[in-house]
Amino acid sequence: MSLEKCVECIRKNRSFLITTHINVEGDALGSELAFAGLLKAKGKKVFILNQDKVPQEYSFLPGTKSVRTELNNFNFDVAAILDCSDLNRSGEIRKVFKKDTFILNIDHHISNSRFAQINWVKPHASSTAEMVYELFKKMRVPLNKNDAMALYAGILTDTGSFRYSNTTYKTHAMAAELLKHGIIPKEVYKHIYQSNTFEDMKVLAGMLSSAERDKRGGLIWFTIPQKVLRQANPHFDFTEHVLSFGRKIKGAEVVALFKENLGNKYQIKVNLRSQGKCDVNKIAKYFGGGGHRSASACTINGRLAVVRRDVLSKIKEVLY
Repeated sequence: MSLEKCVECIRKNRSFLITTHINVEGDALGSELAFAGLLKAKGKKVFILNQDKVPQEYSFLPGTKSVRTELNNFNFDVAAILDCSDLNRSGEIRKVFKKDTFILNIDHHISNSRFAQINWVKPHASSTAEMVYELFKKMRVPLNKNDAMALYAGILTDTGSFRYSNTTYKTHAMAAELLKHGIIPKEVYKHIYQSNTFEDMKVLAGMLSSAERDKRGGLIWFTIPQKVLRQANPHFDFTEHVLSFGRKIKGAEVVALFKENLGNKYQIKVNLRSQGKCDVNKIAKYFGGGGHRSASACTINGRLAVVRRDVLSKIKEVLY
């Protein structure tokens, strides 16, 4: 079993570099912080190294100040990559790895490419944070408030505040135990979802006004060009806000967000969400991306109008 191999890897090695995917979010960061806590409890030397800085809404989590974006000659036995479906998704961090770097892959994406020497991949888990919680139990490491807070944030965000289909009775049971450590749900929710400025909301309103839908009403999409992105606070991740708005529209089965890259307008980031009827992982995978059945993404090179046309065509082919 991969879980047992993961435990063995932790027991046998002394130093770990922890990283995750680019555009870090709640599950990725929460999993990293809690995993680091577990390793430290076992007497290991640990560094967290990400391509991107910690998003502002997650800066309240204990331990975020230790997350690095630059590596200063740190030798490590194992590179632990969490919540990352493919090595390339770690961004610039992958350049730190050598040919003989031993990699531990802990992830819950169905599209995971099994790129490591040890691959603990559990697609039915609600989140990678849920898997790290399992590690605490398996290794009999007591949870403290900081670790519990990180895990709760990871589970909360990747289940859409316990609204998505990946939420099960096990998810709620884990959350209930984490809350025993003095976590106040409304405070966590406030930090993550209610800390945006008035100016951020004004920019978001403009993004929402780009909403379009097809004639049958099952497909909703938003288009965000560079000129709109430049108005946005770089520390404000509006992606989930836009997609969540689209999912609230009656009859919407698939929601797509097309976003030009600030540095290269001919590189388009596509985020896809499904209510369950359509497997958007297959669509994202077709264009070189991946993720989950109900939440996936891909990056496509080309002009915005052409990329949007091609992706919408593929969605309709799968949806209808």
